Amino acid sequence: KLIKLTYMLPNLHHGGLVICEPCDVPVSKRHLDMLYLHMTCSDKPHLGAITEQSRAQDSVDMAEIVFGREVMDQNCVIMGNVNTNSPLLVDKVVTQAIDTYCSRGQGIVVVPFILSGAMGPVSTAASVTQAMAEALMCCAFSQLIRPGAPFVLGNFLSSMSLKSGAPTFGMPEPILSNYAIGQMARAAGLPLRCGGSLTASKIEDAQAAYESADSMHSTMLAGANFVLHAAGWMEGGLCTGFEKLVMDADRLGGYQKLGAGLDCSAEALARDAYGEVEPAGHFLGSAHTMRNYQTAFYEPALSDSENVESWEDGGAKDMRQRAYERWTSLLRAYEPPPIDAGVKEELQAYVARRKSEIPDAWY
Repeated sequence: KLIKLTYMLPNLHHGGLVICEPCDVPVSKRHLDMLYLHMTCSDKPHLGAITEQSRAQDSVDMAEIVFGREVMDQNCVIMGNVNTNSPLLVDKVVTQAIDTYCSRGQGIVVVPFILSGAMGPVSTAASVTQAMAEALMCCAFSQLIRPGAPFVLGNFLSSMSLKSGAPTFGMPEPILSNYAIGQMARAAGLPLRCGGSLTASKIEDAQAAYESADSMHSTMLAGANFVLHAAGWMEGGLCTGFEKLVMDADRLGGYQKLGAGLDCSAEALARDAYGEVEPAGHFLGSAHTMRNYQTAFYEPALSDSENVESWEDGGAKDMRQRAYERWTSLLRAYEPPPIDAGVKEELQAYVARRKSEIPDAWY
């Protein structure tokens, strides 16, 4: 359901991989089911597995079934996302994932996941420095594997409660780290990955709204090129919610318009409108308004901007109720993207064969 919704929400451009851990499937085989569903229920890009080298190889092999060897030889069609084992340790999960993806010319995203005060110092400047050292070491290794292999520098610095040790999100210190690492990534000539709509809240409440908004806004202003956890994140990443997914996606459209900057074209400066409208007149019926009214302003699907009487007549629904109705409506309207029948059959055969080869493992 989450993959289907991601496919249908226009402001989401990427499906990730583990958007929900399928705990009823053995750990050793989960990646096969997740990859198959990403590849058949959506045509948006997605990540591959990284937790064990054979799982990374399965991801690359299944991507080749979908895209073909020739396309894959010339393009990055799948990426892996790995975290260094902070502080200052790059283990075999990271190096083997880099080897598997980059040797095939595919992309790798390396993200030092630093809880300041635990995996890094409590000072933001020190944690930023540590994160850059860890990520750039992995960047150098990826280029030893294959010069020119796509590499994305990631940032996931988070503060923590020094009373309980619990991660905190949307706080000012991680926001500052986004801005600092954004500038460093541009200086290094590397694309940047940051976190998205992050919150420690357990439900879609005011805490979730302001923590997610502050976190995502800083990611956008930092100039991030690739964003994971942009929608649906709750409880510090331990759970997701359908309502939170569509609520966050609604806001992403606004961020995308803001990130596009100010349009100063001749059409945007509207010279003809000022020639048409008399002083103290109005622009509602002007030719410029008629040409642009459908795209002039971002219109969120979930926000209610009508008067209170109209809101009451419509059932006085709060945001969570409107979000529930939106995601259930989207699922009812879902139709899978077209996929070549031969490709789908080959994917099914690959998954079946690999499942027969891999012993069940629940850890």
